Amino acid sequence: MEREEVKMKLFELAAQGVEVPRMEMIKTPEQIAGIREAGRLNTEVLDAVEKAIHVGMTTEEIDRIVYEYTVSHDATPACLNFEGFPKSVCTSVNDVICHGIPSSDVVLKNGDIVNVDATTIYKGYVGDASRMFMLGNVPNNRRNLVGITKECLRRGMQNAVGWKNTLGDIGAAIQSFARKHGYSVVREFGGHGVGLSMHEDPFVSHVGKKGTGMLLVPGMVITIEPMINEGRAALYIDEIDNWTVRTEDGKSSAQWEYTLLITEGEPEILSY
Repeated sequence: MEREEVKMKLFELAAQGVEVPRMEMIKTPEQIAGIREAGRLNTEVLDAVEKAIHVGMTTEEIDRIVYEYTVSHDATPACLNFEGFPKSVCTSVNDVICHGIPSSDVVLKNGDIVNVDATTIYKGYVGDASRMFMLGNVPNNRRNLVGITKECLRRGMQNAVGWKNTLGDIGAAIQSFARKHGYSVVREFGGHGVGLSMHEDPFVSHVGKKGTGMLLVPGMVITIEPMINEGRAALYIDEIDNWTVRTEDGKSSAQWEYTLLITEGEPEILSY
């Protein structure tokens, strides 16, 4: 469908009371091609981490891998100096929900789970994804959390079909599955539009009600990145660094994130 046809269809739907995206949220073919390339490189960054990560390494070493791989491919780590963030990647271990700052003082131990969240700028376009890594002999409770969180992401993706689903469908699918397994869903942070900058509209909540919220339209590029807590959803931000987000009860948290292109079928994964 040509952009003018999409614009007219959105105008008609809006007149019927449907919440629709602004046209600037719908990427052009040229933009999609650029975001696809940035996403590919971002996936390679996480592949490099996956090959190297091991018990005994520091999260500072993970940061070094991300920085060196990214700049050696003529790209920029988007996290570095973003609103004052001091490192090239976020490394969130065990009870850290997100935005963990890599440090030479944080050594990965047997049984740890860690989320590595990388965002890459390449030729002006952005790819964003995060993966969970399990170190050594991981206890079943943490292993199950990691698996259920990935399934939450998959179910969110199943409910992200253009012209059919809404943002509320994504949140409802994730929320219901997490709760079914006794977990809670972080509300304060969520997915987002991405591609031309690091964070764009719309906000993609991981809780919601089916059939509510903005209609998903082919050409939108969003992240789905459920943050699922083993215990309560309550969190706090470290008062010392003003970045690290932890579970209030000290129990573990997990997150998986993909960059997705909305289509008329299942979304295309641009970075994972």
